[in-house]
Amino acid sequence: MKILFASLRAIAAIAIVVAITAQFLHTASLTTVYPLNFFGYFTNQSNIIAAMAFAISALFIFSKRAQPDWLIYLRALATVVMAIVGIVYNTILVNAGLDDSFNLQWSNDILHIWIPIYAVLDWALFGDRKKLPFDKLWVMLIYPVIWLVVVLIRGASDGWVPYPFLDPATGYASVAVYCLIISAVTILFGYAAYALSRVRVLKP
Repeated sequence: MKILFASLRAIAAIAIVVAITAQFLHTASLTTVYPLNFFGYFTNQSNIIAAMAFAISALFIFSKRAQPDWLIYLRALATVVMAIVGIVYNTILVNAGLDDSFNLQWSNDILHIWIPIYAVLDWALFGDRKKLPFDKLWVMLIYPVIWLVVVLIRGASDGWVPYPFLDPATGYASVAVYCLIISAVTILFGYAAYALSRVRVLKP
């Protein structure tokens, strides 16, 4: 069963790398690509986090080594941020223009639909993780908060923001509300991920 877990994670990691690379090259063929902008999207960063979590986990399993605690937290974070990507994109951003950054449809589907679904199923079904303590739920906020801070600094300095609802032009009160919502959703999804870490559906 462990080999199945590792194989699926390796495939998911490869799919992410292929999708992001293809989208980058496709966008570059149409217009000038600014890497800081392209990789500034929560979607791309979250998928990179997921690819790292899946690939490292697969390597530990294939090498028959126990997964360290930090990797379990990384996998939990990948689950949380990918769930957010899937829900936010498909409910709020699916019809929004994002500067031609997600215009390759099959790549877009992998990054916004299939990987979010897989990430949640992987965490919910595959029982190769320890129980995560709720008093360390704050760990899930580290990455989203850093991302928000960087986005707000860039929005105020060079005017670039990855998503319309974080644009300072809409008013800082509105942006603040969305930041609070993102933080609250992260904590909520993190709590769910921590709770699921106590469930064993498919045991290794």
